[in-house]
Amino acid sequence: MKTVFVLLDSLNRNAMEPYGSQTVHTPNFTRFQQRAVTFDNHYVGSLPCMPARRDLHTGRSHFLHRSWGPLEPFDDSFPEIMKQHGVYTHLVTDHHHYFADGGATYHQRYSSWDLVRGQAIDRWKAEVAPDLEALKSAFHPVQRHRTNYMINRQFMVDEEDYCSPQLFRLADEFLQRNHRSDNWLLQLECFDPHEPFHAPPRFRDRYKTSYDGPILDWPIYDRVKETPEEIAELRANYAALVTMTDEYFGKLLDIFDQHDLWADTALVLTTDHGFLLGEHDWWAKNRMPVYDEIAHIPLMIYHPDFASEGGTRRQALTQTTDLMPTFLDMAGLAIPADVSGHSLMPVLGGDEGKRDSVIFGYFGAAVNVCDGRYSYFRYPAVSGAESLHEYTLMPTRMTARFSIRDLAGATLHPSFSFTKGVPVLKLDPKTDDEGQPVEVQGMGFEDWRSALYDLDTDPGQTTPLDRPEIEMHLCQQIIENMTRLDAPYEAYRRFGLPAPGETA
Repeated sequence: MKTVFVLLDSLNRNAMEPYGSQTVHTPNFTRFQQRAVTFDNHYVGSLPCMPARRDLHTGRSHFLHRSWGPLEPFDDSFPEIMKQHGVYTHLVTDHHHYFADGGATYHQRYSSWDLVRGQAIDRWKAEVAPDLEALKSAFHPVQRHRTNYMINRQFMVDEEDYCSPQLFRLADEFLQRNHRSDNWLLQLECFDPHEPFHAPPRFRDRYKTSYDGPILDWPIYDRVKETPEEIAELRANYAALVTMTDEYFGKLLDIFDQHDLWADTALVLTTDHGFLLGEHDWWAKNRMPVYDEIAHIPLMIYHPDFASEGGTRRQALTQTTDLMPTFLDMAGLAIPADVSGHSLMPVLGGDEGKRDSVIFGYFGAAVNVCDGRYSYFRYPAVSGAESLHEYTLMPTRMTARFSIRDLAGATLHPSFSFTKGVPVLKLDPKTDDEGQPVEVQGMGFEDWRSALYDLDTDPGQTTPLDRPEIEMHLCQQIIENMTRLDAPYEAYRRFGLPAPGETA
């Protein structure tokens, strides 16, 4: 079996024509939709970037146990399992987080990999004494602290200098060289359309605004404070980047056409999470509740055995963790016992899912649940970081190792069901000066209140419901999911829920 897995970053499904966009030009996503099965109820698991990738690799969610971190020694990784069973796995990526402390164990799981440098704040070009004042003068004040990006951008002059064109060219090289061989998986992973929203002029010129100021293409993870002109400029830059990504994805479809890869090669397109573009008066992700613009993500799958299903849609409730067992199933490999996700191969042939609900979230914030009709954000019932611990054998966070102070209070915790009999370190989480848990880069969580929404009547999640009987039902769904994931015992207390064996 041959598989191409296209993983984009921060793709808001509402910016795709197959999911209803009428403002962002994405003809090649539509072109693929005509061949693929499109999933309408696909959700995230752990958030954000690298936690989502751990879910992708392992087929289970970890946000109740761990913040941003590497793959653990006990984790099952689908590209490594494939590699061990004779399936060649190759990664093409510009995702610089793989080369930070908190992502350092991911790319080594593949048989080989290509890395394109220079994306976002990648520490790429060595300028010992850059002219910071000259650099900053070209950028809006809110993003003048992104020194590495300002330096990197100087080296992206022609379109072929941008990261996504380089990535798709490398994917082309792999396919031209290997399309006649069997038993391989190519993971083509684009940081785009993640911020910064920097697209070549021919894409940017498609989306006109009245903004007339310095470069503004990187929204700050915060509440919307910008002027209407600035909001329009940021959204236009995002749209341009999505359109660029769509066009280059179309070049991949051209290769499928050229070599008739449709006859023997699966193609999967998805993202790690969505992105808020001013909806709910927020930019980006991480700090706010996990609204559907972040949690409800696109998934389209083409498989030659289900070519006749092209253009159809599925309403089954699915999740990021389902992709790992799907890839193994496609390759005819056994799915490890620790996997909590379900192969989507049966769903490609029909619409019978195996899930009643999904839970998802950030470590330290709410546990969120969706059953396909209702979504519910349940925030902790205790204050601060009470009843919150990290469990790991790889004590690193996003860009740094745990400090000696962090490690000094560590204790050894007995094995969880998925750690294969191995005890793990139990550590206090990262907190701010007020003792509140913080997510990556020191950002805390806000709007700390539980809320219930009816997605059928209120898809924009604008009006919370007061329906205690529905909340009670969804709390039971949370408990069942937490039990399936072998959540830490204290997590039930944190969310005001009875632990297994207890009564409410």
